[in-house]
Amino acid sequence: MTAYSFAAGPARLPDAVLERARDELFVRGVDGAATLERPFTGDAFRATLAHARERLATLLDLPPGYRILFLAGGAMHQFSLLPMNLLGTARCAAYADSGYWSQRAIDEARRYTEVVIAARYIGATPLAAPTTGRWHLPQGCAYCHITPNETVDGLAYPELPHTGAVPLVADATSCFLATPLDVTRFGLIYASAQKNLGIAGLTVLVVRDELLGRVAPHVPTAFSYRIQAQQDSTYNTPPTAAIHVAALVFDWIADNGGLTALAAANRRKAEGIYRVIDGSGGVYTAPVVPAHRSVTNIRFHLGDTALTERFVAEAEAHGLHHLRGHPRIGGLRASLYNAMPDAGASALAEFMADFARRNG
Repeated sequence: MTAYSFAAGPARLPDAVLERARDELFVRGVDGAATLERPFTGDAFRATLAHARERLATLLDLPPGYRILFLAGGAMHQFSLLPMNLLGTARCAAYADSGYWSQRAIDEARRYTEVVIAARYIGATPLAAPTTGRWHLPQGCAYCHITPNETVDGLAYPELPHTGAVPLVADATSCFLATPLDVTRFGLIYASAQKNLGIAGLTVLVVRDELLGRVAPHVPTAFSYRIQAQQDSTYNTPPTAAIHVAALVFDWIADNGGLTALAAANRRKAEGIYRVIDGSGGVYTAPVVPAHRSVTNIRFHLGDTALTERFVAEAEAHGLHHLRGHPRIGGLRASLYNAMPDAGASALAEFMADFARRNG
């Protein structure tokens, strides 16, 4: 029996990436060092860093005028670093409230600046993302932040808002590289690696050059986007292991048809599970409006909540692991990042259908 992890993160890596990592990263070379042990100032790591950047730029069809940064830490670090680096002389920043992670970002930003709520999600069941269209933002607003895929809430924006001259900033941690993306719509995109990019400890930023001049004078040098851009993400020791793995993941994405092919595969995996939920006669419920459902993080509940523990136990016995929902909201959640194969999603859908027949 093949086992599958549906954890929200750290998430599954592609099997081919695990094999390459074993063969390329953990073997000592003629210099007595494994790849992961070589200095970040040396030619070998610099070549890996350049390859990762070039491969990612190709996958994104990155236009001129943007930089790719590979920074230590997770997306939560950026909740503080964004206002430090992007406020400039502005008096406020705008944030859209779409659920748990956007609320965490809002709370942190309020430590540094006035926060204007640009839009709110519909918090009563069924959930829906904030209404998009053209958002009217106050004069002097530094940027507008969105979380296009809410990992906890299982909710995703069906389209991007229009913010006019105000740069759009996105925490794309759960959906980055899961589908093609028009980078020109954004001033800055950031994403932790442990969902679709590799292993924890790395955050990737894609930032418009013109925004790099806004950093506040008091920002610690290692946290300055401008300094890190000038120093090729190596002002301080970068998370070398995570960057090596990310480079392998970028190769895997390219070898498997790029973002268009992954988007089709991800949609197919999610549709199979949502089909079981919607056809279960109420054994399962999905609390999000269908057009706003996340393809990446499928949130659902049992109509009879007393069956939740039985569901989890039986799923694990079938090799289907880490299906509990976030502690804040309970229920169940299946995260289907890029590396989840069709066979894993199908195994979960088949188990869910059988469980519904036996308990409906």
